[in-house]
Amino acid sequence: MKDINEFLSNISEPAHRDRVKELFGWTEKTFPQLKVVIKWNQPMFTDHDTFIISYSASKKHLSIAPETATITAFKEDIANSGYQHTDNIIKITWDQTIDYTLLQKLIDFNVQEKLHYTKFWRE
Repeated sequence: MKDINEFLSNISEPAHRDRVKELFGWTEKTFPQLKVVIKWNQPMFTDHDTFIISYSASKKHLSIAPETATITAFKEDIANSGYQHTDNIIKITWDQTIDYTLLQKLIDFNVQEKLHYTKFWRE
């Protein structure tokens, strides 16, 4: 995979593809300092070459992956938004709205927490 457009073209359901495209657009507009890179066939947003967040689509849901430390820090907010989650991802079903306020908190947290971080992932 070489770019976001290729990633988006692999989402077969047009409504899901449009929703993911909107999410990418919101992220790029809200956090213009973040760079999109493709690693492991997955688009990821980075800041100074460290991972901040990634999004992916499956048949039943949109996945938000901000790293385990971020999910742990915002577990209550995630639950209050009505989203299911694992230690690694937040699942937003296609019929749920995206809580952009929560998403902004997750990204802000990672940007601040990893401000001086020099590795891609947290250890």
